[in-house]
Amino acid sequence: MSSPELTTAAHPDRLTVTVGPVAHGGHCVARHDGRVIFVRHAIPGETVEIVLTEHDADAKFWRADVTKVVEPSAERVNHFWPEADALRAAARGAAPIGGAEYGHVSRKGQLALKTSVVREQLERLGGLSTSALDELFSVGVEDVDSAGTDAQQAGLGWRTRVGFAITASGKLGMHAHRSHTTLPIQEMPLAVPAVDDLRLWELDFTGIERIEVAAPANGSGVLVLLAPVHSLSEKAAGQALKRVARALATREVPPSVARWNPENSEIEVINGRGWVKETTDDHEFRVTGDGFWQIHRNAPKVLADAALGYLLSGGYLNDGADVADLYAGAGLFTAPLADAVGPDGSVLSVEGSPGTSRDARKNLHASAHVEILQGRVEKILGTQSRASQSVGGQRRRFDAVVLDPPRAGAGKDVVRALVATQPSAIAYVSCDPAAFARDVKYFANAGWQVEKLRAFDLYPHTHHVETVALLTPAAKQH
Repeated sequence: MSSPELTTAAHPDRLTVTVGPVAHGGHCVARHDGRVIFVRHAIPGETVEIVLTEHDADAKFWRADVTKVVEPSAERVNHFWPEADALRAAARGAAPIGGAEYGHVSRKGQLALKTSVVREQLERLGGLSTSALDELFSVGVEDVDSAGTDAQQAGLGWRTRVGFAITASGKLGMHAHRSHTTLPIQEMPLAVPAVDDLRLWELDFTGIERIEVAAPANGSGVLVLLAPVHSLSEKAAGQALKRVARALATREVPPSVARWNPENSEIEVINGRGWVKETTDDHEFRVTGDGFWQIHRNAPKVLADAALGYLLSGGYLNDGADVADLYAGAGLFTAPLADAVGPDGSVLSVEGSPGTSRDARKNLHASAHVEILQGRVEKILGTQSRASQSVGGQRRRFDAVVLDPPRAGAGKDVVRALVATQPSAIAYVSCDPAAFARDVKYFANAGWQVEKLRAFDLYPHTHHVETVALLTPAAKQH
C-alpha cells in the first residue's frame, strides 16, 4: 500500500480521469488504460485530477483520491470540514481524514448516490430484479434530518458516539482512509454539540492511544473512555489517565471518565459512572462503556418505528405471540417487542457481547416474559430448537423475528438456523447494503423474499446507509 502522503513531483501516480458510477464503500469507478480505479471524493460524471494511493502493478484495481476538479458535477458543494476535504488536503500535501467522504456532495446528491448503491447491491448480490426494486424501493433512501434545524438539514450534529485516535505529539486526531496515519483535528462537526463542548483538541493525550466518547442525545451525561498506550508501564498509564481526567473535570459540564480496554471492553471508572442512559419515547436503557447503541440521534426511533411497524401492520405481533430479537444489544427492539406481545407472549433476546447482554438484563429485568441469552445466534437458535424437540417433540418456532446483525451481516449459518425455526416474518435491520444483499440471496435460496423495503440516511456525509426490510416466506407473500 502506498503512503497516504501526496508526492509533489510530476509522476505517473497522478492522472486525469472522467468518473463513472458510484460504488459501494464511498468510491466512484474510473478507468485508465483498461485499469479500474476506485476514486474517493469524486462524483459520477466529473472530470478530475487524481493521485493514486494504491497502485501496485499486479493489483486487480487501483485506489485514488481527487486532488483537483476539472469539470465539476452540479451536486458538488464546498466541503464543510477542512480536515476531511480532499482538495484542501491536497493543497497542503496531505491526505484527508476519513469519516466524511461525501461532504463534497449536496444532501440531495448524497441520497441519490446511496439509493444507487442499495439498488446495485440488491440487484447484483441479492438477485432482485430491476422491476422488483422499482416497486419495493421507489422512494429511495430517506432523509431523517429534514425536519430539524439548518445544521441538521445539512446533516451535521448527529453522531452521539465518536472514536478518536491520538497523534504522535499527543493531540486529538483521526485516521486517513485505509491508513494508520493520524491527522490532528480541531472539531467534530458530525457529532452532537456535547462532544465538541469537551474541546478535546485542547488537551494533552500523551500516553493515550484511543478515545471513545458517548454523548446521548437526551443530554443525560457524557462518558469518555480512555485507552492507554499498550507499551506503557502501569505507573505511566495511570499518570496519563489521571492527567486527562483532571483536565476533563474542569469542563463546564464534566463528563464521566473511565479507563477502557478495547480488546475485551473492560472498563475501570475514574470519575462518574461507566455507563450512559439512553432513552426512547417509552423506555430507558443503560448502555455500559462502549456497548452498542445506534449512532444517529434519531436512529432509535426511526429504526424501531420501521421494523416494528412492519411486524405490527402485518399482524405478527399480537398479544401472546412468540418472537425473537437477534443481535439484540441493550434492548432497543426487545423492549417494544415485549410491550407488543404482552405478558402472555414471549421474547427471546440473543446478544453476543457479554457486557451488552448484561445491560439488556438490567434494562428488561421487570419483563418476566423476556428471556435473555448471551452467545452466538446460530448456536443458540440450534440449541433452542433441539431443546424444544427433546421436550415437546416439536421444533420451537417464532411468530416474528427482528434481525439486526453487525456490519458483516447475518451470514449463511445464521440464515439457515433462523429459517429452521419457521418464523412467519422477519424484520431485517442492516447497516451495510452489500452484507444485506448477500443475506437476501441466502434467504431467497431458502424460499424467502423481500416483501417491503425502506432505507434511511442515518450516516449523513458518509457512504453508509441503513436498510430495514420485511422478509416473509414466498408462499405467504401478499
